[in-house]
This record gives sequence, C-alpha cells and structure tokens, in this order.
Amino acid sequence: MTQTLPTGLTVTARVPASTANLGPGFDTLGMALGLYDEITVSTTESGLSVRVEGEGASDVPWGPSHLVVRAIERGLEAAGVWAGGLDVVCRNVIPHSRGLGSSASAAVGGLAAANGLVALLDPALALTDAQLVQLSSEFEGHPDNASASVLGGAVVSWSEDADDANSPRSFGAVRLAVHPSIRVVALVPEERSATAHTRGLLPDAVPHVDAAFNVSRAALAVVALTSRPDLLMTATEDRLHQGQRASALPLTTRWVETLRGRGIAAVVSGAGPTVLALTTEPLPEDLRTTAAAEGLRVLDLEVADGVRVS
Repeated sequence: MTQTLPTGLTVTARVPASTANLGPGFDTLGMALGLYDEITVSTTESGLSVRVEGEGASDVPWGPSHLVVRAIERGLEAAGVWAGGLDVVCRNVIPHSRGLGSSASAAVGGLAAANGLVALLDPALALTDAQLVQLSSEFEGHPDNASASVLGGAVVSWSEDADDANSPRSFGAVRLAVHPSIRVVALVPEERSATAHTRGLLPDAVPHVDAAFNVSRAALAVVALTSRPDLLMTATEDRLHQGQRASALPLTTRWVETLRGRGIAAVVSGAGPTVLALTTEPLPEDLRTTAAAEGLRVLDLEVADGVRVS
C-alpha cells in the first residue's frame, strides 16, 4: 500500500562525480571523484518546482523530464511512497558531457534524495545500496559510473541479462578501497563529448589477443588500485576503446600520450574528453602550466566516498 509523504520534509543529497573504465575496465571499473553536485528536495502540497544552478543550468529542462526529477519519482515508487508535490533545487558543479559521470550523478542524487525522504517517513522502507545501484544503473544502461557514485571509492561492476525479456537487466557492484598514496588529477577540456558518438566508434568485435590483453590489465588494475600503485602504468593499458576513439578526441589522446610518456598513468575518463591521471606524486608544474595554456582545467581530486544525504 502506497504511503504519502507529509509536507515540509527536506533532504539534501551530496553526490560525487565519477570516472569510468580506468583504461582497460570498459563498462566495468569506476571510481568516485571529489567533485560534488547537491540536490535539495522538499515535499509540498502539490505541483513541481525545479531550479538548476551552476553547470548545465541553461542546457537541461526545468520540469518533469529533468533526470533528477525522474530519479526522485523512481526512488519514491520503488519504496512504495508518494508525494503530493516537490520542490527540487540542483546545485551543479560536475561538468556536463566531459566523461565525469554527470548524468549518473544526477540519477544517483535523485534516487538518494528520494531515499532520504523515505527514511524520514519510515526507515524500514529505505532502499539499500544494492537497490540504489540497480535503479541508477537502469537509467544509465551500465553500472560503472552510477555504482561509483553510490558506493564511493573504486568499484568493480557487472550486469546480467534478465531471464524474462520484460524485466530489466540486473546490475551489481563491489567497492574497492583505493590505496591511500594514489592521487587523482583530471584535465578537463572546454569541449564536450557525446557518449553515444564515441561509443558508436567502437567495433562490434575485437581480436582475441586484444580481449585477453584487456582482461589481464583489468585484473591487474584491481591489484594496482588497492595494494600496488607501482603497477598503475601497466594496469591502465588498453586496447579495446581508447585507440578506437582517438580520432574523435585528438586533444585528449595527445595528453594521454604526453602524460604516459612522462611515466604518469593517464587514461581517457569515461567517454572523454577529460584526461584522468592516477599517480603517487604531484603532477609536475610544467605539465600543469602547459595544460592550462591549452585551455584545460587541472583539478586535483580526492577519491570520494559515495553519495551522502542530510
């Protein structure tokens, strides 16, 4: 039986950005990054009010089709709860269409905010982390970014086809504790990238030798991230997607090659165009200066915990 939220409840979800793939772990490996969107949701008597501040404020719809709103409604539905009206305020910091998981963060933030409202009504109705991973991944179609924003740290994620053609795919993830010496630096271009376009550049089949290469590197990445940072260079090698996308990401590709040429484990963040560097030392000043001169924002980011609700 559906329960109705009382008016006057307010929660704020603070949701981290994320990076996916980490080189070889296509649609599997991810990591939460210390760049946060905030979503404040209040229950009202009726209607829907949506306000967006910061990144994407002029690009996204301010109504029921907004991804955050759809995620809030999905979270309430999953918990068996209904609201007469909602006031939603999105304060966005995560750059859009840069390979930093902005859409996954929106879905996770909306679901988490809904879950916070549900918990205020009845903690027994609150969704688990596993449910949040499943629901947010359904929005994305794959779990790497979404599960990282839910669980925090680094993640290994997976999906399984449903037995019933009318049921959604099953998504799961486990968190990895990242070695404390690992630093994360993001080089963020002004240009944007469409995931659908860069994904469309990937071939339908790859040589067995390349598949085996990436399996070994993805397995090694788990070791490098958790206990052997000295293996990061080898563990972030890829043959499945970065080279295939290079023609669409010339600046990104050049910077990945430049950083790796200096012994820094650099990869394309998600579908790009952001470059992600994983290192145990500060990024050299000459590289920072050159990157800034080429219009790249250089962001030193912590490995973040998962979404939090207050």
